[in-house]
Amino acid sequence: MSVLTPLLLRGLTGSARRLPVPCARVHSKPPREQLGTMDIAIGLTSCFVCFLLPSGWVLSHLENYKKRE
Repeated sequence: MSVLTPLLLRGLTGSARRLPVPCARVHSKPPREQLGTMDIAIGLTSCFVCFLLPSGWVLSHLENYKKRE
């Protein structure tokens, strides 16, 4: 790296530091209906089935994928 590299990088990022960042004003109301225990159980089960089950299956059969046939 040359001696001028930090100066060049500082020159490129210096203008970005002075830009104002807008502040998000997010307001929400309380939910119309409270989630029940069954709703939460169904949501967690569907997340498990959709994401964790396929990745677990692939990881358990990883040795089969490594073999060249």
